[in-house]
Amino acid sequence: MSPRRNRAKGAGSSGRSAEEEGGGRYGGWQSTESWQGEEWYVRHVAGASAEGKTYRCPGCDQVIPSGVPHVVAWPQHAGVDDRRHWHKACWNAKDRRTTRVQRSRNAPRF
Repeated sequence: MSPRRNRAKGAGSSGRSAEEEGGGRYGGWQSTESWQGEEWYVRHVAGASAEGKTYRCPGCDQVIPSGVPHVVAWPQHAGVDDRRHWHKACWNAKDRRTTRVQRSRNAPRF
């Protein structure tokens, strides 16, 4: 068994910068990522803060049920209306997915 590491509990003890820690209200943490030639804000949302709300993931076009942890992403130079809620796996696989989502004829458009 390896020895326990004792570290002082401070603002920088989690290994993330203060900017990445900014998602406290939503139960997650926020960072920036580069995708499609743009900088994106990415916030990881805890399931408890998403209670009572459902969203549609743009990666798989499926509903994110209430209370499920997920990712909220938006371009750095965009407004609040451009935020999109993604499944964590869909956000991580965004570069491997096709650009066109195939919907059935009767599927609702969100």
